Amino acid sequence: MQAKLSTMFQSLRVRNYRLFATGQLIKLIGVWMMFIAQDWLVLDLSGNSATALGVVTALQFTPVLLLTLLSGRLADRYDKRLLLFIANAFWTVLALMMSVLVITGLVQLWHVFAFAALLGVANAVETPVRQAFVSELVGVPLLPNALSLNSATFNSARIIGPAVAGLAIAAFDVGPVFLFSALSSIAPLVNVVRMRTAELYRKDLPPAGERDQARVVDGLRYVWRRPDILLLMALMSVTGMSLFNFQLTLAALAKTVFNTGAASFGLFSTALAVGALIGALAGTGRRSRPSVWLVLGAAIGSATFGTLVGLAPAYWLVVALLLPAGFFMVFFAQAANQRVQLGVDAAFRGRVMALWVLVFLGTNPVGAPVIGWVAETFGAGASIWIGGLISLAAALLALTWQLRRSGARLRLRMLPMPRFYVVSPRAE
Repeated sequence: MQAKLSTMFQSLRVRNYRLFATGQLIKLIGVWMMFIAQDWLVLDLSGNSATALGVVTALQFTPVLLLTLLSGRLADRYDKRLLLFIANAFWTVLALMMSVLVITGLVQLWHVFAFAALLGVANAVETPVRQAFVSELVGVPLLPNALSLNSATFNSARIIGPAVAGLAIAAFDVGPVFLFSALSSIAPLVNVVRMRTAELYRKDLPPAGERDQARVVDGLRYVWRRPDILLLMALMSVTGMSLFNFQLTLAALAKTVFNTGAASFGLFSTALAVGALIGALAGTGRRSRPSVWLVLGAAIGSATFGTLVGLAPAYWLVVALLLPAGFFMVFFAQAANQRVQLGVDAAFRGRVMALWVLVFLGTNPVGAPVIGWVAETFGAGASIWIGGLISLAAALLALTWQLRRSGARLRLRMLPMPRFYVVSPRAE
């Protein structure tokens, strides 16, 4: 067990990565608390409107749609460490301003809309830079482990943040939650400054002259010539648009279907995050690029359990199904992320990861208003299972395409336990 744990957390032996991970954990706990408080505030200000929630989610992710590719170009041209500091500083200032509005009781719905859009700008710059920066913290050999720990950090915050936020809102209202979120975002600023630049892994980067010529269109052409990466981008765009909207759908499900309070809504998010954390830790032992079959299998599992969550008739059953749904969602997203990062040239990493963030998060502005309208018109459960079925169809289509392209065949083995496996033409 000691050896297993040592392997699971080996990236934390690297000082720069340890600073990065701890700063992110502290900030993300506050961010998830703020998301819960923001959703609850929107529902209160709008009279429980799921459409208003969809608008906020869309505004939050629209800058990702518009700016992420340019941010990827910045990541390939300039110091990622400096870019991270600037983006996080902007986030901190915005969060402090919003917390003042909420605490003083001056907040209005349009304030939340503007705040969500401006936070989206900070997120559009920070996310692709952060994704590409991980390889400079640990180097390629430890990259799969570091990416898995990134997911574990993110989902640990998803467990702690919503649970604490639900109790804090019930006890203190939403104002103190916003203030805590603002203060927690100072941690990554401090830790980025404390990093040792001499210990960053930048040997595989091209010369500065070539980086200055990095263009967005070159990154798009690079992905277009890589079917292995393009398949994952297409699949993630559909899944991100139709299924990965639980921030919106779970709030509506808790308040409009099961008529629960903030603490019970936090339990939904916590159950999803517990499964997600297990899914993130499941990939920490990976040392090589995941196979496409692993990614596609996880995508099918994610869509299947997501559909079942929307169809569940009872509160306790939703909580139970959110555990495997969270596991497969993160296992799929993490394996796909690793397959992309470990298959891309270093000179294009910033732009490719920017495109990955675009299809992962940037599709939310398109999907969120539609999902919100479906939730308000047909019910929150319908908005989840419809998205699950769309994602399942996309995953099965991607599997069919990959089987035909590779000439492989899918087989079912019943003993010792039922499971599917892939047989390559060479094996046959």
